[in-house]
Amino acid sequence: MLNTVYRLVSPKQLEAVIIDEELSSNTVIVRPTYLSICHADQRYYNGSRDASVLRKKLPMALIHEGVGEVIKDFSGKFNQGERVIIVPNIPSEEDPVVAENYLPSSKFRSSGFDGLMQEYVVTTDDRLVRVLDDVPMNVAAYTEMISVAMHSILRLERLMNNDKDIIGIWGDGNLGYITATLVKELFPKSKLHIFGKNADKLNFFSFADETFVVDSIPKDIRISQAFECVGGVGSQYAIDQIINMIRPQGSIAIMGVSEHSIEVNTRLVLEKGLSISGTSRSGVKDFEKTVQFLSAHPVAKRRFENLVGIEREIHNINDIHKFFEEDLANSWGKAVMNWSI
Repeated sequence: MLNTVYRLVSPKQLEAVIIDEELSSNTVIVRPTYLSICHADQRYYNGSRDASVLRKKLPMALIHEGVGEVIKDFSGKFNQGERVIIVPNIPSEEDPVVAENYLPSSKFRSSGFDGLMQEYVVTTDDRLVRVLDDVPMNVAAYTEMISVAMHSILRLERLMNNDKDIIGIWGDGNLGYITATLVKELFPKSKLHIFGKNADKLNFFSFADETFVVDSIPKDIRISQAFECVGGVGSQYAIDQIINMIRPQGSIAIMGVSEHSIEVNTRLVLEKGLSISGTSRSGVKDFEKTVQFLSAHPVAKRRFENLVGIEREIHNINDIHKFFEEDLANSWGKAVMNWSI
């Protein structure tokens, strides 16, 4: 089957490439309909990754967050026209201990493997999750990011002690907002404290019990468990604050990605007996739990609808360029493409 793939060949240079797709008995052909940009896509598009990484990864179609409609399912699992989330993680093996998103052999769309900027996405039935009727497509478009936060919360929950009085989240961006929305619903008896750099962004966290600007936190504030959703160089300062403010034997989830090594106060980690969980990406089970969560928590779903900051219809490559530039200048919310190319 011939398919058009829109690949990034070098920073800010996109090309339409025709490829011949192989089909099999478990192949599902999906027409992408709504796609969402993440920071990783922007780093590739703008060439802000290390040159050696770009040489290794490109050419490659961007975007790993997205949904579409089933065009043809050779496996018989899905009906034509069904709305589905496209899971970007592509495992090639199963491990009884290691989850699919941590297997070194797994491929990941838009990270050395073609993402969703294609005319059709040719995948397998096990890499698709149905979108429930009550979930808007512009929210379903970034289910992947919600599933990553869900995965992190579920993993940290296994490490948490019984003290869940105050849960702190560092980060006032999209990931912090998503994590906070999930935590508010999953731990309704806990107080939710948000720590960020931008007072205007913190206003979006009106559902939290307390919000703090990180350079003016009262000295007596303490937290029970924590999530770091900052990333970059700022993650070092966030983790340092968490280690200093968390109660003994608390647990910390590190979620933000940093391109460079950062310092961690291991002396205080040991002194307090802290547990640290590093999490990355997500698997099919996390997507399924996320879809169930969205259906069961209408208040959270409305908050996720409010997180859509930019939504544009895409008809050609020039529209893609404009959209990436607009997203880069956007200060809040997820950027969603209505993929009509």
